[in-house]
Amino acid sequence: MSHWLTIAGIGEDGFEGLGARARHALATAKHVVGSERTLAMLPASSAKRHEWPQPFAAVVEQLKALRGEPTVVLATGDPMNFGVARKILTFVAKDETEIIPHFSAFSLAAARIGWSLPDCDCFTIHGRPAANVEGFIQPGVRLLILTEDETSVAEVCRRLVARGFGASGVTVLENMGGPREKVEHFAAHAMPARSWSPLNTLAVHCIAAADAKIWSRVPGLSDDAFRHDGKITKREVRAATLAALAPAPDQLLWDVGAGSGSVGIEWMRAVRGCEAIAIEPDADRRAMIAHNADALGTPRLKIVPHAAPTAYDALPAPDAVFIGGGISEPGTFEGAWERLRPGGRMVANVVTLEGEMHLYDLQEKFGGELVRIDVSVLTRVGNLRAMRPRMAVTQWRLVKP
Repeated sequence: MSHWLTIAGIGEDGFEGLGARARHALATAKHVVGSERTLAMLPASSAKRHEWPQPFAAVVEQLKALRGEPTVVLATGDPMNFGVARKILTFVAKDETEIIPHFSAFSLAAARIGWSLPDCDCFTIHGRPAANVEGFIQPGVRLLILTEDETSVAEVCRRLVARGFGASGVTVLENMGGPREKVEHFAAHAMPARSWSPLNTLAVHCIAAADAKIWSRVPGLSDDAFRHDGKITKREVRAATLAALAPAPDQLLWDVGAGSGSVGIEWMRAVRGCEAIAIEPDADRRAMIAHNADALGTPRLKIVPHAAPTAYDALPAPDAVFIGGGISEPGTFEGAWERLRPGGRMVANVVTLEGEMHLYDLQEKFGGELVRIDVSVLTRVGNLRAMRPRMAVTQWRLVKP
């Protein structure tokens, strides 16, 4: 089948800003699908107009019902840049579609302020928690952010100030490409008290104060970065744990007996698209995990309020599993190992003799390597100093054939 569906980007300049191919697609279409705002930009035609359904997930059935008839989907800016085309291509084959991009908000913003796009971190909080910004805040970086609405400006500035980045330069670009375009610059701690257009894009040049909270994306954050009750995989061991788990794009981790959620959170921070599920039966610890996920930029972390292994059955198969506690409980390892994808990584840490003996038995049966991690930290002994050992951690690492 030749393409019946055209996904065309449109900007604030409306129909007049469209190229010849997009105009031709609209002129020959029997159906046009878009938001109320984008449909209002079009001149009168014989095509039947369809607004996006609510909830948006219903777009699958909406477009399937039009299959085979010339149809144009209107998308804001570049449909392939955090746009609707990604969703549509999950159920409409590419050879049935033509995609005609318009200028993306990122391109327009970079042109307005003179930033090179390869030097920027470009991401969206449209339809996503604003906490996603936390993972990108680093000294000196330039951020281009697609926002949810007029409230996003204040929320991003609040988070910058809370992290000690209040001096960061913020640019709000409203209604770019149209007659109502406005650009305003200010420091995050000095946001003007005015209303913003719901259609805005943010540019942020991050500037850290001397006491800023700087959270590296390299695994091994300070234990103080997390709210915890002592049940936390300590910094040095956590860095070694993440190295063994080997995060890769779009892969899923099970963090079993998650405690503070530190391993799952650092897994998600390490690589684009990583997902994690924190399995934690204790309600107070689940609240701490939720706080940490918001503060450290991983609001997608899924928290499961059950103990292993009963939690496993309802979960998607993981690419990696970390067992930070309870590996001696019946079924905790076996259930996770059974569901782990081929080639997946398993890491388990123990500190007790009983746990260590259980790991010896499992290693004898399943293979892998056992490593003991000993860490000492500086402490005071009267007027003198000494290195005090922490509890040694025995770590089991293996890869599923």
